[in-house]
Amino acid sequence: MALRGEEYDARFERLAAEGHYLHGEADLVGRLLAGIPEAAGRAVLDAGCGTGRVALELARRGCAVVGTDVDPVMLAAARAKAPGLPWVLADLAVMRWPRRFALVVAAGNVMVFLRPGTIGAVVSNLAEAIVPTGLLVAGFQVDRRLPLADYDAACAAAGLALVDRWATWDGEEYGGGDYAVSVHGR
Repeated sequence: MALRGEEYDARFERLAAEGHYLHGEADLVGRLLAGIPEAAGRAVLDAGCGTGRVALELARRGCAVVGTDVDPVMLAAARAKAPGLPWVLADLAVMRWPRRFALVVAAGNVMVFLRPGTIGAVVSNLAEAIVPTGLLVAGFQVDRRLPLADYDAACAAAGLALVDRWATWDGEEYGGGDYAVSVHGR
């Protein structure tokens, strides 16, 4: 059974207590935002935000972040930690965003947790949510549920091209392993 809400947070608290660094996603987002023209701003959509770990760190670093998740329990945990941030209960396969973001980040295996058959709709909606110079960044386990070729094809169908790909959020070179962090843009 998947961890939810407070149980999910407790897992990351244990990792932090063991000395693991938990902000690789925010570090990468910050580096990528530095390369996007200032006119795009620092607006970030944390798609599949869960309990808000990444969104909270991005907000702490000065990003105008919006967190969204389909799970009300996870979103309630995020909202409890930062009631002043915008948290949106939404299905990425159908949500249309009224505003645009410099960057959309989908960390934590969001792409492999999607309902089967929705990857194209989700990627299309997220592509529509970025400004013309914006980026879509997703990190996930590469497996039979979502091979990289299928993800790249969904991005191409949404008008996005691969900009970069790493094996980790820290920027280790991708050599065909079981985890990938992909950056796509127009």
